[in-house]
Order: sequence, then C-alpha cells, then structure tokens
Amino acid sequence: MNQHSTDQALVPPPSAATTRRAADWWRDAVIYQVYPRSFADSDGDGTGDLEGIRRRLPYLRDLGVDAVWLSPFYASPQADGGYDVADYRAVDSMYGTLLDADAVIRDAHAVGLRIIVDLVPNHSSDQHEWFRRAVAEGPGSPLRDRYHFRAGKGESGELPPNDWESIFGGPAWTRLADGDWYLHLFAPEQPDLNWEHPAVADEFRSILRFWLDMGVDGFRIDVAHGLVKAEGLPDLGGGDQLKLLGNDVMPFFDQDGVHAIYRSWRTVLDEYDGERIFVAEAWTPTVERTANYVRPDELHQAFNFQYLSTAWNAEELRAAIDRSLDAMRPVGAPTTWVLSNHDVTRHATRYANPPGLGTQIRTAGDRELGLRRARAATLLMLALPGSAYIYQGEELGLPDVTDLPDEVRQDPSFFRAQGQDGFRDGCRVPIPWTRTGASYGFGEGGSWLPQPDSWGELSVEAQTGQEGSTLELYRTALAVRRAQAGLGAGDSVTWRDDVPAGLLHFERPGFACTVNTTGTAVRIPAPGTVLLASDPVTVEDGQIELPADRTVWWRTD
Repeated sequence: MNQHSTDQALVPPPSAATTRRAADWWRDAVIYQVYPRSFADSDGDGTGDLEGIRRRLPYLRDLGVDAVWLSPFYASPQADGGYDVADYRAVDSMYGTLLDADAVIRDAHAVGLRIIVDLVPNHSSDQHEWFRRAVAEGPGSPLRDRYHFRAGKGESGELPPNDWESIFGGPAWTRLADGDWYLHLFAPEQPDLNWEHPAVADEFRSILRFWLDMGVDGFRIDVAHGLVKAEGLPDLGGGDQLKLLGNDVMPFFDQDGVHAIYRSWRTVLDEYDGERIFVAEAWTPTVERTANYVRPDELHQAFNFQYLSTAWNAEELRAAIDRSLDAMRPVGAPTTWVLSNHDVTRHATRYANPPGLGTQIRTAGDRELGLRRARAATLLMLALPGSAYIYQGEELGLPDVTDLPDEVRQDPSFFRAQGQDGFRDGCRVPIPWTRTGASYGFGEGGSWLPQPDSWGELSVEAQTGQEGSTLELYRTALAVRRAQAGLGAGDSVTWRDDVPAGLLHFERPGFACTVNTTGTAVRIPAPGTVLLASDPVTVEDGQIELPADRTVWWRTD
C-alpha cells in the first residue's frame, strides 16, 4: 500500500528568484497590486507611503511576483482615494516626493521587479489647474472645452443636461454658481475630461513620457473604457442605476473612439526599450469586447472582470475560462486572471457568502469556508495560461472588514444614495506585518482605517515558515509556477470530461490541475504526482481522496 498525505508541496521547487526572461515578460507575469495608503507606513503618520513600499520590496521579491502595480500616489485632495488627480507629475506629500518614487523604481529594478503605475485619464480632480481656471474664468472660457460643460435643461437651465447618473450615486452633473453644469461620472470632485479636445490628448502623451523617462515599466489605465462619450451625450433612458462593476451597454462606456487613443499611446510606448506595457481596466458588456482593447497595436493586457465575477461553480468557471481564452486568442493577447482588487470584496469573503450577492458584500459569511475556497481558487488561477494579478493581503488570506464603523469610512459612494454600494473601505484596511503592535507592523502611528483584533495571527510574521499557512501556499505556488516550464504560457488547456460533476480537470504538457468545487469529498484516480495542494489531500493506491473545495496540481510526465 502506498499512502501519502500532503499539506502543500511534495516536490520542492527551485528558488523563486530564478531570473525571468525579458522578452514578452508580461504574457505570463504575476503582478502584485499595492494600494499605497494601506501597504506600509514608514513615518508613523498612519498612512502608507512610498518609502514604506521601498522597504518592503524584498518581501515582494521573495513572494515570487514579477511586477508591482502601484495604485495612485499623485498629488490629490483624496476625494476618491487618489483617483482624483490634481497634478499627474507630482507625488502627494502624504506619500513622499518624486525622489521617493524614483527610489522605488530603481530599487525594484535592482531586486528584479518591474513597476507599473496607475494612470487616471477619464477625469481629473476639481483642483487640477485646468478645472480651477475653467471655473474661475466663467462661461465661455476655452478651458471649459477640455471638460464636459453644458447648459442645463428647463426654463432657466435648472435641470441637468441629460439623465446620466454617477457611479457613486446621484446625478452625474453638478451646476456651478454661474449656471453651467459639468459632467462627472464619479464624484463631483472628479470632472470628466473631454477627449475630443486635442490639448487633452497632447497632455496625456506628455504625462506618459514623463513617467517612462522616470523608468516605469508600464501603466494600468483607470476606467480605460470611459474616455469617449457617445456623440451628443444622449439620455440613457429607463432609469437604470449605473454600475462601474457591471457589463451593461452605456453611452459613456466602451465607445469605439477609445481605440484611436490607445493606438496613439502605443506609438509613444514603443519608443522606449524594455518591454513596457499597458493594462486596461475595461468593464465591457462581453469578454469579446474586452479583446478589442488588446489588439496588436493597442494595449497589452486587460483585466478579466468576467472571471472575477464568476461564482465558485465548476460549470460556470469552465465556461468563463474557455470564453476568456477564446476571446483573446484571435488578437494574440494573453488572458489575465484576477480574484480581488481595491474596488471589490476580497475573494476570501466573497466565497464565504452565497453566490449572487455581487462584488460588494456586507457580511463576513463563513470565514473557514471562504478561506478554503479562496486558496483553491488561487491555485486554479495560477495554473491557467496567461498573466495573474494578486491584490495586497490576499496572500495572507485576509477577509474584508465588514464591520467598519460609519464614522471611519471614506469611500465616496458610501455617502451618496444608491451609489456603488459604498463598501470598498473593507478591502482597503492596512495589511498586518507583525503579530503585535499598534498597527501590526503597518506603522508606528496606527492605521488610517482600524484593523480587526484578529489581524495579528494573519500577519506576515505569524504566517512565515508556518506549514500550511496561506502565505507559504502562495510562496510555494509562485515558485512552482516559475519552475514548471510553460505553466503560464500558451493560450489553451485540455479539459477532461470523464470527471464527476462539480470537478474541473485540465491538462497541459507535463502538468494537470484538478479542482473540487462541491461541498463533499470525491475519490478519483490520481493522474500523476502531487506538486501542490491548496489544503491537505491523501493519495492511496493510485487514488486521491479529494475533499471539498480543494485544488491539486500534478506532475504528469
């Protein structure tokens, strides 16, 4: 009788520090998202900063990721967590200085990591110089043409120019004292830029060059689908609530005109050496529409939000995987996979609740179930061909903090009726580094959002070297992914259909992945040698007892 029980890896992988090839690095890269305000605080003011990120770069290198995406750190009044930019070429003082940004980029490169920065081209802050001057100069100012200023409807212009609603709730229009209205698909402090104006296009090409000259390796484009609005700004009609995290056809999202902008940007990027990339945050009606953003002369990657929104269900997951791979294949772009980010409930909490609640969930749910499924889902994601994104703290198995007091919340949609649910603060709570301390190692001065009492045992310190911990699972998975030649390469998988209902099993050269999404254990033939399991499994006499909510990686050669 041959029996073996494994907590994680049976085959020790080589070091995660194995050198990555430079060419086409982004096609199978694992990219780690840092939300700067909540990552690491170096000066004890309760807010994360660039120096804190710089000091933690060795942690990210040792985790095994290839690149780091930094959410906005630009000069901003912080009306929407920095996505309201007042100066695209300056660092907000709460995060440091341009010299600190330069140090992060240089030190990241020194340890073998690439840096991707956020770019916010759909809207600026209302404190941006252009907008402040446009308001001050009054109706007829040429600067108003760089935004969407309009006269109102009604006898005296007292009604908004159309029926569009803000993502964050309420009208998408605000009226100034001089009578003009301006468009803001997000908060009133975030006026939408008019991309029909040549000065806007010129300015952003200049901004791209500024950061490329600083040495960044690419840009994540915020609201990449929103820059161009339908001609005439037609009424939406029907009164349906606008959702950013949705796939409805809208006259202000996914207009064909955006693609000319990105073709222009691509010519700028291609002037620079080093395989720099663009990544689109593009919410579209279908994954096929998303593929339009990553045609060969446009962007390199686009987030796969259809996959993020898929329930923990074998049939639905397989359909989402197939459709994603099929959509990207004709344009030659890699598929991307993502489970969490700064705008949605962490997947450890999403999977802890019944399906159908969307991406903003207000209850903690079954924590044990959610973490078990999250670990299994992570191994499934990392086994797929393409590029994967990890949101800070998910490698610790962090849940959303669903019981934050109202008085500490800062999500602008929380304060506007019928907005984008307003519960994004729960996934932005500063992450824990140590078992103890005022902020569990985040910084000496506490944290800008309160951390739960349970944070200490979820910290990096508590999980490092701890057999079976989520952090060690991630470290091992990323090392195995890098060591297993071609695991992230290619554009297809081969499914096995002779598995019980509720299971997924696909194969790639020398490798296989089995996932049990059911609530019960299933006994099946072992297809090879266990490389890694999301939680303990037992192999006996060529059979595996695969418990509920488990993923197993196999070596099959």
